[in-house]
Amino acid sequence: MITGDNVFTAKAIATECGILKPNQDMFSGAVVEDVQFRNYKPEERMLKVDQICVMARSSPFDKLLMVQCLKQNGHVVAVTGDGTNDAPALKEADIGLSMGIQGTEVAKESSDSVIMDDNFASVATVLKWGRCVYNNIQKFIQFQLTVNVAALVINFVVSVSAVEVSLTAQYNISHGFGPIYVFLFLLGSSYFSPPRWADYSNR
Repeated sequence: MITGDNVFTAKAIATECGILKPNQDMFSGAVVEDVQFRNYKPEERMLKVDQICVMARSSPFDKLLMVQCLKQNGHVVAVTGDGTNDAPALKEADIGLSMGIQGTEVAKESSDSVIMDDNFASVATVLKWGRCVYNNIQKFIQFQLTVNVAALVINFVVSVSAVEVSLTAQYNISHGFGPIYVFLFLLGSSYFSPPRWADYSNR
């Protein structure tokens, strides 16, 4: 959590949200202030950035620097924000999420997605259904490739073989898979069985 509030307010909010454990504080490296974070040497900052849970009194530059360090460490970074000072970090992040109700126009333009109802629960719902749609597309593409390759092989074998087959028969062979397209698409789409939360809890 990166905030412009003072360290005591930031710790209280982070503890209440479950971001910070009760035994984590500034001495453990989990909580830092902007000056302390900026004064780290580049090598030291790269080592400690994964341990930081809360950064207080942060400026737009601090947020941007945090995102850059996390990306350099190989993380996929998502940033949420609603103010103009969040714009640099939103733009730099792999995924920028701005607030649709309280968010400024600058933040919305710098982000990749806008949470229209300002509810973080919507993000989890979008992720769940987005992964479901992505998996369904993969299944359907696999099915289409299998059917089309099989039809191509059959047509090739029939064309080069000595057996004379009418054009109508070849057409029926290549397009006879059509009636099962819809059935297998619905079967592979898992439309009636959306993914459970447990399927993606550890991803």
